[in-house]
Amino acid sequence: MSSNDNNSNAYSDFHLQFIGGEWQKGKDDSINTDTNPYNGDTIVEIQQATKDQLDEAYDAADQAQAKWAKTTPAERAAVMYKVVSILDQRQDEIVDWLIKESGSTRIKAMVEFSSARAITLEAASFPNRVHGEIRPSNTPGKENFIYREPIGVVAVISPWNFPLHLTQRSIAPALALGNAVVLKPASDTPITGGLLLAKVFEEAGLPKGLLNVVVGSGSEIGDAIVEHKAPSLVSFTGSTSVGQHIGELANGGEYIKQVALELGGNSPFVVLKDADIEQAAKAAAFGKFLHQGQICIAINRVIVEDEIYDDFVERFLAHVKTLNVGDPNKQDTAVGPIINEKQLKSLKEKIAKAQEEGAKMILSGEIEGQVVPPHIFTEVTREMDLSCNEVFGPLVGIIRAKDEDDALSIANDSMYGLSSAVFTADMQKGLRFARGIRAGMTHINDISVNDESNTPFGGEKNSGIGRFNGEWVLEEFTRTHWISMQNEPRQYPF
Repeated sequence: MSSNDNNSNAYSDFHLQFIGGEWQKGKDDSINTDTNPYNGDTIVEIQQATKDQLDEAYDAADQAQAKWAKTTPAERAAVMYKVVSILDQRQDEIVDWLIKESGSTRIKAMVEFSSARAITLEAASFPNRVHGEIRPSNTPGKENFIYREPIGVVAVISPWNFPLHLTQRSIAPALALGNAVVLKPASDTPITGGLLLAKVFEEAGLPKGLLNVVVGSGSEIGDAIVEHKAPSLVSFTGSTSVGQHIGELANGGEYIKQVALELGGNSPFVVLKDADIEQAAKAAAFGKFLHQGQICIAINRVIVEDEIYDDFVERFLAHVKTLNVGDPNKQDTAVGPIINEKQLKSLKEKIAKAQEEGAKMILSGEIEGQVVPPHIFTEVTREMDLSCNEVFGPLVGIIRAKDEDDALSIANDSMYGLSSAVFTADMQKGLRFARGIRAGMTHINDISVNDESNTPFGGEKNSGIGRFNGEWVLEEFTRTHWISMQNEPRQYPF
């Protein structure tokens, strides 16, 4: 890669697959046309991979993993530190790629870059944090050893919304812990969600075969990447419906494997009557409209106690009106483009349905291309589509709660349980309220959009299975192996 020229020869590899440490042309008849969601420009055309090439990637991963698992912790950590160094050197160009491929605003791209860097640095510590145990035995002369071993080959299927970070969140820990990876990036972000990271790890000296990036259509390799005999774990980040399908494939086929699923969300943002309303309004605007709301942990429902409802709405509306909408490359743009036409169509339908169901639209704007300005709806009820389902866009409904108990009831009235937030001046009340929310994560006096590399990230209910980050991801990407040693002849009953 070149930090000075986005058209350098190195970038020509981004129309290729990365299999067994080699850049090769896809062999499927279909083409992935990767476009800029803001202006529609074609970034690259990728001839997609076949199932045979997926098999080749798995074979390469399987062969490379055994040797990699025997390397020292220091060797694996060194690769991660080298990756961090390369990320730092390439920061500007990586941020540029995020802007032009995923429609990230410059603000969001910087947030994402920092998150990807942080999880890589955290992963560098993992080889030295994996440890086993010695447990006593009731059998005379026996010793019990519990080892933590690499799980083997990991299949990673990554999303388009935070492609760099949410891909690196799986592949960095997996590799650091002695595993090999076969990655299928989202079709909308094959570069920032896979091929660019392949370049970084290649430059960092990762041995061939340990990271494979296969860009292919869902119809050709979507099920096959899960059903293949090689992976022991499938790590998927994306929609609940696709996650449910992956779970069925992983546990209902010929080869049963573990899954780590981070799925959809319907994050409540609760404002109690004693909250700092101005601060809550500003937080709600950032937590809702960052990356156009296309984040699984974005604020989906704003729930406000009746006593301060009108005041909050007035302040929130005033603040959202100040947000700049448009070109994601501009430094002060807050709301950029929607990722693709399918998502845009879905948002238009949600706007129409909200109005049909009786929500009051107090802010809208003209949709230009794939740029949707903020839409705010008041007098939303818990039964409305805007409240029940994940929006994944710059639309928000504000729900009136009678009191604190009602607010908690509304917050929990969802099939999802990923992230959540509550604003209050009373921290004890906030803690009590937070513990009452059925979710994997709750933030007091902050937004639902939080992710730190040393804290557990994941959800409850239909928001997924498993946890990422810190020691929690050690559990996901390793296997437990009990080995006993009988040091003296055992007396058997027959």
